[in-house]
Amino acid sequence: MKDKAVEEIFSQAYADERNFLFEHEAKNLCSLYGLPVTKFKVCQSEDSAIESASKIGYPIVLKIVSPQVLHKSDAGGVILDVKDEKGVREGYNKIIKNVKEKVPNAQITGILVQEMAPKSTEIIIGSTRDSTFGQTIMFGLGGIFVEILKDVSFRLVPITKNDAEEMIREIKAYKILEGARGMPKADQKTLVDILLKTSKMLTECNEIKELDLNPVLVYENGAKIVDARVILDQDMARSINYF
Repeated sequence: MKDKAVEEIFSQAYADERNFLFEHEAKNLCSLYGLPVTKFKVCQSEDSAIESASKIGYPIVLKIVSPQVLHKSDAGGVILDVKDEKGVREGYNKIIKNVKEKVPNAQITGILVQEMAPKSTEIIIGSTRDSTFGQTIMFGLGGIFVEILKDVSFRLVPITKNDAEEMIREIKAYKILEGARGMPKADQKTLVDILLKTSKMLTECNEIKELDLNPVLVYENGAKIVDARVILDQDMARSINYF
């Protein structure tokens, strides 16, 4: 059974007539299921962004929050590796200027101030509801690997610990996770935990039509979900009385 805080995230999106969650909402959802997301705060002013950046710790990332801007980079709505207060102030205004120029009708809800996780091996964990088989879960290497090699494994949810371990070992590039060719050895125990918690979230949240956790940066100890995307199922919402 879903927690009330989980239901409130979906309720707000449906009340706003959105078929998606904002990134910060998707990360809030993930954190409610114990998933390791980067630290973040949505801010409505430069001063608030500076205060949040100081609390999160530099370097940080700035991202636009707007219902009309789903592809943030295309609209100039992302600035990486911001190192100080001056950079936050300049970046905050630059993002707003870029978005207003490229998406004139955009309603700007705020700027997301986010921890910039150190670089490491990129993982993708995703899901799509199949019309025949139901909710699926996917695991693979992120970045160019998923785009070019399409090196991923799938299961139906819910999955077991054994399923999660098999999914990780099944990908062709598994040796990279083992530390091949000088790559850092990945914390596979944490990856198993992320897969199991994601499976639980997908099992309990029929509102989720599509899910992308990409990239998930995995380290020798731990991992960080850098970006999260959730597309909602409108028909499912009607069936469970959100409307």
